[in-house]
Amino acid sequence: MQIPLPVRGRGAPTNAPSARFDEPGRETDLDWLDDQTTVDDGPPPLRTTVTIETPRTIITRNTSPDIPFDRSVNAYRGCEHGCIYCFARPTHAYLGLSPGLDFESRLFVKPTAPALLRKELSRKGYMPAVLAMGTNTDPYQPIEATHRITRGMLEVLRAFNHPVSITTKSDRVVADLAILTSLAADGLVAVVISVTSLDRTIARTLEPRAATPTRRLAAIAALSAAGVPTYVSVSPIVPAITDHEIEAILEAAAAAGAVGAFARPVRLPNEVAPLFRQWLDTHHPGRAGHTMSLIQSMREGRDNNAEFGKRMRGTGPYAALLHRRVALAKARLGLDAPRPALRTDLFDVPGPKQLGLF
Repeated sequence: MQIPLPVRGRGAPTNAPSARFDEPGRETDLDWLDDQTTVDDGPPPLRTTVTIETPRTIITRNTSPDIPFDRSVNAYRGCEHGCIYCFARPTHAYLGLSPGLDFESRLFVKPTAPALLRKELSRKGYMPAVLAMGTNTDPYQPIEATHRITRGMLEVLRAFNHPVSITTKSDRVVADLAILTSLAADGLVAVVISVTSLDRTIARTLEPRAATPTRRLAAIAALSAAGVPTYVSVSPIVPAITDHEIEAILEAAAAAGAVGAFARPVRLPNEVAPLFRQWLDTHHPGRAGHTMSLIQSMREGRDNNAEFGKRMRGTGPYAALLHRRVALAKARLGLDAPRPALRTDLFDVPGPKQLGLF
């Protein structure tokens, strides 16, 4: 088997597997196209493209029994962070694109998202509950610096006094510190920063365009110092690659001011599993077999188990050991306090003048 070469600055080594709804991809037949890397000194750099999307609605609802929220918003499709394990990668197949390199280089933005959110929150009979950001793709991925769609939605939520939970692995969240501080003063926001590894070498291949571990810890410190409740997510834990860092990550986050923590083992749905196997063969060939063996031990012998109640936590002795280690470290570091509920009683549909303030 030929191991794919890494693509500089990207997570997936290839665009394989092709989108599930496409025609079969071209097979290698040893003609000159298969030797283009040698003949043409490698392919040109992979550039990010951005396409405008105009959805009719922006709030996505779910009834999953193992997810602690029933609604979410996503400003973007695809994610330039390029995290190889991202469970959202298969969603690009619905667009006729690959969950591989396409997912992290062919992005879609929703500039009408703030206006749509305002419209949906204003509907008669709307009942507020925590709105989750960052559940599919990162709301603070690099293109947020240009498009500021996440910022626009936060301004709407502030105007409506609507609770919001944000999950990100980017320190760009600190750019919105003023509005987050305002929301926090009324008990309307919680931020979760994902820290998967403290090792920059591992992080650079695992999450190639996400903020460095140092910058994520600095974001925890800045948010916490400003009074924004900030949690650390040691997720996903990758067996034999990052599992030895659990306690160190929790200690670093606690020192930075995190008020709580949680962790999940890696899961590999649909097209993510073969991409992840390629990544292991490319970056950790000596550990690939051991890593997949431990993952399968948590997934009842498979690469993935999508069953509710099992997909997030995993099963078996290794999964139990991971959760035990996390629980002991959280208790020792004071990161195990119950997460307080965000307020919904302040929700109010503002008038035109109030909306104009933001």
